[in-house]
Amino acid sequence: MKSRPDAPVIPTDRGKCPFDPPAAYARLREEEPVSPITFQVFPKDPSGWLVTRHDLVRQILADNRFSHRNELLAHVVAPPFPMTEYAPQPSPPGSFAKTDAPEHSKYRRLLAGHFTVRRVQGYEPELARIVDEALDAMAAKGSPADLLTDFAEVVSVRSVCSLMGVSAELMADIWEHFTALMTLTYTLEEFVHHIESMDAALRPMVRERMAQQGDDFFGQLAATGELTEDELVNLAVLTLGGSLDTTPNMLVLSTFALLQHPEQLALLQSRPELYEAGAVDELMRYLTISQLGSSRCALEDVEIGGVTVKAGQTVVLSLPAANRDPAVFDDPDALDVTRIPRKHLALGFGAHQCLGQHLARATLRIGLRTLFERFPELRLAVPADEVPLRDRAVHYGVDRLPVAWD
Repeated sequence: MKSRPDAPVIPTDRGKCPFDPPAAYARLREEEPVSPITFQVFPKDPSGWLVTRHDLVRQILADNRFSHRNELLAHVVAPPFPMTEYAPQPSPPGSFAKTDAPEHSKYRRLLAGHFTVRRVQGYEPELARIVDEALDAMAAKGSPADLLTDFAEVVSVRSVCSLMGVSAELMADIWEHFTALMTLTYTLEEFVHHIESMDAALRPMVRERMAQQGDDFFGQLAATGELTEDELVNLAVLTLGGSLDTTPNMLVLSTFALLQHPEQLALLQSRPELYEAGAVDELMRYLTISQLGSSRCALEDVEIGGVTVKAGQTVVLSLPAANRDPAVFDDPDALDVTRIPRKHLALGFGAHQCLGQHLARATLRIGLRTLFERFPELRLAVPADEVPLRDRAVHYGVDRLPVAWD
């Protein structure tokens, strides 16, 4: 593929509805489901493709001819500061999200047993207690409140602390640094500061677990004897940080969407079993907070959707576009809490599918159900168009959600 001067960048401009992906996706999915794109930060490397059709996105996610290695893809969601020389690096040992097998398989195997359906089911009573206590505190503080800081972030931090056996002080130390990196608005100096600060916060905890090898999450990982100190530190960044940006955003954005779709909220309030049946996955599909999608690099020439992706070229997979594909979902632009969207891709697909998906579902199900049971008259405290949106961050959401209930 030769660089096309008019090739678009990844769409981020949304219309009037804060829950719909950019309108450009629908046109591309219909007219050019594998379309050329350019990358804004490193225009010297414009050779890429944007994939918007569900079947093609799913196909690529399961195809090991496409790599997820960081050194091949770091230009897709790149730092916002200018760089005169670009030398992408492999992910550090233990930071396995952007690696391929066998590295990815090794770390995923070590972690998978901690996030099984059975393990999460056993944890649900504790999760329900955390949600109740957060809502107690929000009620005591009084109406109005910011649902993000007063509820969703509290639940996320306390559940991670409880499940992984780390202190609230440690979580506070890494919270601002990890979430700042997800906004893509930092300078080079700030980037270095955030990375070094997280390492400095986590390394003493890791050394303690390696020395004592207790029965908590990181103690058990250290006890395997398969991880170095650096690997365990980077695993800690990934596992602790991974839930700090996604779960609160999804919990609050789901609440915002339900408040703006009162008929759907009424269905959930009259039939709470829908949370378990599929409403949580429908919210994931409808909202798809991974707004920049997923990306892969072709390791060899691959024919996809009538286009030959050359070895070394990047494909950006639009999960929001795939999850609104009318070939897969009836009336895809509608939020329907009675739908069971079995094929949605909000959690990914294939070898890199979200490791914490069962915990994410449980948190959303328990959090939303309890919130609306405790505050059945919950409403926005500001006009909907005044809710500030994270439309340029890695994960879509809101910067705050003012709500009232009296």
